[in-house]
Amino acid sequence: MPKKTITNKQEFLVKDLYNQGMTGREISIKLKLSLKQIYGSLRRHQIPRKSMWEQNRILFERKPLSFRFKENLSVKERELLIAAIMLYYGEGAKTSVTVDFANSDTRVAKLFLKFLRTICRIDEKRLRLYLYCFSDQDQNALIKYWSLQLNVERNQFTKPYVRSIFNRGKRSMPYGVIHVRYSDKKLLEKILSLCHSLVNTL
Repeated sequence: MPKKTITNKQEFLVKDLYNQGMTGREISIKLKLSLKQIYGSLRRHQIPRKSMWEQNRILFERKPLSFRFKENLSVKERELLIAAIMLYYGEGAKTSVTVDFANSDTRVAKLFLKFLRTICRIDEKRLRLYLYCFSDQDQNALIKYWSLQLNVERNQFTKPYVRSIFNRGKRSMPYGVIHVRYSDKKLLEKILSLCHSLVNTL
């Protein structure tokens, strides 16, 4: 079967869509053309191909948010935001793609989770908890404790990290350390941006 020829109209559309930010693969699907035809057309128009980094950036920016950040805050909500942001600045993970806040204090973990739920308005199903404890502690009892305290289903806990009692040192941590995790790079970037903004302001 003879190969479908790309028309002048399609050539124009390829150029226009690519300049608008679509990737070669997206244009290929939209116009029902092969990638070879798409990139051949771009070469004829002397349009340089986007790097893999640029294509990934475009796809990342288009990815829908899994949270709905609340902008108009009450005085109490503003206080909660400031408290949570300062806690994350000190105790939270700053790299990767996941919001990861670790603490052994139940009240502190509750406060940060309240921030995620009421201000970030996260998708509860994507929330994960990760327990760090020692080998002489009952990990099932600790998971049950955190599940009740934080109002999180037990199936949202990932496999705990159990450390040898011989490496305990002077740390007691009766409830272990709980990691509150939410995998969304855009939320992590939002929180880190608030951290830097708040610190610079103060």
